[in-house]
Amino acid sequence: MRQGELIRLRWEHINLEHRTAHLPDTKNGESRTVPLSTTAIQVLPALPQSVHGPAFSGTTTEAIKRAYIRAVRRASIENLRFHDLHHEATTRLFEKGLNIMGVASITGHKDLRMLRRYTHLKAENLARKLG
Repeated sequence: MRQGELIRLRWEHINLEHRTAHLPDTKNGESRTVPLSTTAIQVLPALPQSVHGPAFSGTTTEAIKRAYIRAVRRASIENLRFHDLHHEATTRLFEKGLNIMGVASITGHKDLRMLRRYTHLKAENLARKLG
């Protein structure tokens, strides 16, 4: 999910039973439903919940940015922007074996060229898959 999609995520759009989150307000203007990771399924129930309302109540873009900067500094990582995680996640989805349509439906990319721009597959990983 993009940062803005995460901030706008509401409890009424989360279905823990089906492991999905519906994103009605996305960057490309088209709503989509995305799968939730095992980690998300473990973390979400621990958050304060209401039938209707934000999943991350009181969270702002600025708060996420500050927390991210602190985490990156603690990990002694340099030159890693929050947006770089979108590239990383897209690449990992392909490495898990998802096809182009599956990855595009999760990331929200409508344009194959843009999806390709976010994907950074390593030749050695591809070689291992070839056997």
